[in-house]
Amino acid sequence: MIETIVLDVGETLIRDDRYWQSWADWLDVPPHTLSALVGAVVVQGRDNADAVRLVRPGIDIAAEYAAREAAGRGEVLDERDLYADVRPALGALRELGIRVVVAGNQTEKAATLLRALDLPADLVIMSGEWGVAKPAPEFFARVLEVSGAGPQSTLYVGDHPANDIFPARAAGLRTAHIRRGPWGYWWADDPEVRAAADWSINSLTDLLDIVAR
Repeated sequence: MIETIVLDVGETLIRDDRYWQSWADWLDVPPHTLSALVGAVVVQGRDNADAVRLVRPGIDIAAEYAAREAAGRGEVLDERDLYADVRPALGALRELGIRVVVAGNQTEKAATLLRALDLPADLVIMSGEWGVAKPAPEFFARVLEVSGAGPQSTLYVGDHPANDIFPARAAGLRTAHIRRGPWGYWWADDPEVRAAADWSINSLTDLLDIVAR
C-alpha cells in the first residue's frame, strides 16, 4: 500500500519553458537553438545543463546563475509554470489520506517560490536546502526520512531515469516514470526504464488509480 508520494519538480510539476527561455535570453541565442541543444543532450543521456555549456564552452554555471540573480534576471516561478493536473491531483491524493511531499533538484530560492504557490502538499523541500542532490543515495535517504513511511510504501514520481527512477529504485522506493518533458517522452518506452519503474504514467491523475489498488 502506498502511504506517501514524493514528486520531482522540473517537468513533473512545473514546465521548464520559461527556465530555458530565460537562459536563451541571457546567453543571447534564439530560444529554439537552446531547446534543440537540450533535446540533443537529453537523447544522449547527458546533463541538460550541457546544453548551456555547448552554447558557451567553459561557462561556470553557478557563477552565471549568481550574475543573473544580481542583474534581476534570475529564477521566476508562478502559477503559469504549473502543469494543469498538479493542483487537482495533489489535492485528491491528500483527500485520500496520502502524504504528499515535493522534493527535487532545485535551489533554495526555488523552494521559497514553490512554497509561495501554496500547493496541496505536506512538505516542499529541495536539494539546495539539504545540501545533497539527486542521484546521490543520500538524497533518497533524506526522502525516506521525511516520507513518514517505509521504502515500499513510498512512491517517487519523476521524468528523469538517471536522476529519479534508477536511484529511487536502488534506494528501495517504488517508482513511477511520467511521460512528460524531454526526458519523460524520450525515455518512456526504453526497456531499462520500463523495467525499473513500477508504473509508467501519462498524468499525475494516474496516481489516483495507483493508490486505489
